[in-house]
Amino acid sequence: MSRSPSFKVKTELSPSLDPDSLQRWIVAFCAIRFDLEQGQLVEVCYPPGCLTHDEELEIAYSSFPDSISQQQNRSSIHDCIFFFRFRRHLKSQNSNATHSEITEVDKEFSTKSIDKNNVSKGLSSTRSVNVSKYMYGFVFNRQRHDERLKRGGEQKSVVILSHSPYSSVFRPLLQIVGPLYFDIGKIALEHIAAYVSTWPAPVPGKLMELPIGNATLKVNLPPAHSLPMENGVSFDESASPVAPFLPNNQFIPQGLFHDSDLFGAFRGILLQLWLLWELLLVGEPILIIAPTPPQCCEAVASLVSLVAPLLCSVDFRPYFTIHDPEFAHLNSIREGETFPPMVLGVTNLFFLKALRNIPHIVSVGSPPPSSNRVALSTRPSTGRVSGRPEGLGLQQLSLQKFSPSSLLNAIKLRREGPLCLMTEHKEAIWTTYSTTTKPDTSILNRLIDAGLSPRVEESMSVVNNEILRRHFLELTTNFLAPFGPYFRTTAPLEGSSPYVDPPSLPPFNADEFLASLSARGPGKFILKRMKSNWLDFYRRFLNGPNFMPWFQRRRAVAEQEQDRLWRHARMKTDIRQLISKMSELEIVDSFNVIERLLLRELQQPGNGGIDSTATCQKLMGDLQAVFNALTKDMQQLMLSNPQRASLLQGSPELTKLPAHPLVQAREVSSTPHT
Repeated sequence: MSRSPSFKVKTELSPSLDPDSLQRWIVAFCAIRFDLEQGQLVEVCYPPGCLTHDEELEIAYSSFPDSISQQQNRSSIHDCIFFFRFRRHLKSQNSNATHSEITEVDKEFSTKSIDKNNVSKGLSSTRSVNVSKYMYGFVFNRQRHDERLKRGGEQKSVVILSHSPYSSVFRPLLQIVGPLYFDIGKIALEHIAAYVSTWPAPVPGKLMELPIGNATLKVNLPPAHSLPMENGVSFDESASPVAPFLPNNQFIPQGLFHDSDLFGAFRGILLQLWLLWELLLVGEPILIIAPTPPQCCEAVASLVSLVAPLLCSVDFRPYFTIHDPEFAHLNSIREGETFPPMVLGVTNLFFLKALRNIPHIVSVGSPPPSSNRVALSTRPSTGRVSGRPEGLGLQQLSLQKFSPSSLLNAIKLRREGPLCLMTEHKEAIWTTYSTTTKPDTSILNRLIDAGLSPRVEESMSVVNNEILRRHFLELTTNFLAPFGPYFRTTAPLEGSSPYVDPPSLPPFNADEFLASLSARGPGKFILKRMKSNWLDFYRRFLNGPNFMPWFQRRRAVAEQEQDRLWRHARMKTDIRQLISKMSELEIVDSFNVIERLLLRELQQPGNGGIDSTATCQKLMGDLQAVFNALTKDMQQLMLSNPQRASLLQGSPELTKLPAHPLVQAREVSSTPHT
């Protein structure tokens, strides 16, 4: 692990802590010590009082390597960085909903029939029943070997806790705050927290420069569409196209964990990346086992990044231990019962027996030289693969290196099952899943092997990661492309009136979608890369945990975009020109529509890129202009409604609503804004 950049604490120049601003990025900093008699102890939690006792225990247990898998390192100091994710239960101020009630909300939206009203209802229900969030813990762990101490050493961890999966921010920040804490103690956490509280609010999908002392972190944040709604992300996100789209700038993140080492994590089983992509896409439970926490975290993060730009709604745990409160439930699942859709990263071999009913097991990484685990074989010298290995995703074999012994090893490995990892470590996959997507060997043949030079290998991994990530981004966007018509927005036609209700987005019905897709096909890109059972793959995706949250999210974004288009059209429309071409009945209908739009704007200010006050002023001017075009008898009829009369006269009782200043109708103009 590389040491931190040069960083010095200058007390006289350090900013003061702003707790509210800190919470935009970080919940707390913790320093945890492993005590031989008392176990894991939280020495420092800053700011204090932001975690419950149970949360501190859970964080403490997750901040150290498992004792069973801990490497026997004889060097004086060994540092490593990894991260974990756990469910944080919060008391909702707006709802006392239970977990079962939340589950019922999720079940309410069947994939058989989804219309605009159901989608909107689902989103509002989900926001009001927000009683739990996931928290991420980014760990800097230090193991110090000292024969004078009990058990020959000690270990401590510095943890950054956040509700946001900003690995591109917190990993480099850990390289600063971790060593600094071991140099100067608690004051390091206080100063770093003060600097973080001066940062601007996170802007998803953007490159941000974040000052930290005499250093600056230049980081790309994941885009808004990849962040779950529980993180407080609003629908104010760009309506990115669902059709195939590849950015020219490779550093623009398209999903979570864009900075993970995809090539390095799965280097030994690269041919199985397409299998893993399918498993995650349809929400199959996966157990990933690796010798060390950094390796299993990297593998889980890389797997999640494979499905970008899809919103990943599968519960993923980069580093999962037996102390997690959910382990008891998972351990109680019997054979034949359905395992929940999860991706678990573990290092403790006990999970091979405890979670023996999980259907897909992936073994990655290589044990350290001093580890008590034995590696079965070394990786091939070339990263290029020209043949598919026998068995279920076992050793990476090329045709030039094929031998009867390697075939026997593959058959033996499949017969023994994953419990063979108890004696020797192998990079392998055990599954009975039948894949639809064919591995693209042309992509693998483009990968570059760096040999044994660590410096060259690191730079080559950047190139290889870009090749792989770009391919799977293209694969996912093409897979999702058939859903594009359900997010297609419409703007008012030139010369038509925008003072009508926008047309609804096309309703979605799963059976009709599959029938239509079967007739027209998913496109040449998908047909070329998938087997003839591709329609079953789409059916599994519709029934999996990823489809509904992604579909609801995209529908909401499309509705927001359509609302923005119509709001802009109303701002640019000269109402008097429209009135001159209307019949009396059309004028009355327009009056009713403008009145409804104005009341909605006053009560729920929109943010479609237009100032809400300016929108209200324009609508009130238009309402007055339409009112003036009505006949005297119709005007009297309209004024017979007290609320409408007050609205036309600019009554403070109606216009002085939350987030709105007093808007007087007589002071505004109905001319269009240019």
